[in-house]
Amino acid sequence: MNVFITGATGYIGSRLISSLVVRSHSVKALVREGSENRLRPAIGFIIGDALQMDSYTSEIPPADTFVHLIGVPHPSPAKAAQFRSVDLVSIRVAVKAAQDAGVRHFVYLSVAQPAPIMKAFLEVRHAGEEMLRNSRMAATLIRPWYVLGPGHYWPYPLLPVLWLLQQLPGTRETARRLGFVNIEQMVRTLVWAVENPPDATRIIDVPGIRKIGRTNL
Repeated sequence: MNVFITGATGYIGSRLISSLVVRSHSVKALVREGSENRLRPAIGFIIGDALQMDSYTSEIPPADTFVHLIGVPHPSPAKAAQFRSVDLVSIRVAVKAAQDAGVRHFVYLSVAQPAPIMKAFLEVRHAGEEMLRNSRMAATLIRPWYVLGPGHYWPYPLLPVLWLLQQLPGTRETARRLGFVNIEQMVRTLVWAVENPPDATRIIDVPGIRKIGRTNL
């Protein structure tokens, strides 16, 4: 596959690129000036502005898959304004760029929903999903809640509580939808999504991420 990635130097993106390259996919990354040295050698990249409309469209071909991973790090309710100025703007720019470049499959890192907290974050990610549903592209909407991994271990003490909630009929569905996944499961799911493009829009939620994450890619 020819894959174009935004958010390539982040927590998930850097690991995804390594996995894609190992599997012989061609990867091109959009990076901010000064961040290109964080990419592994031999990765194609362009320096551009993910928040500027029509600023990198011409650089996307020959990509057949667009993976959008840009988002405000460590989301919290206090970052509502940043969600709108970064997450929302970047997905709007990305969807138009991918459409104009003739991309067939768009992979979007969304968030588990519905959920009782993080209202602004959920609203922005839902808006991104709607943009993709209204586009002419096939789309994979990946919906984790929290991704455990290096530097992201604080929720571990909550795992026994989540396990208990998943056993109770009244809380089972919500607990499963808002459960944690780990970084290995996320990367495997993203790779699987790239390699198995859908014909329309599909959603991969937490149970799906866990299931795909158990496969040996």
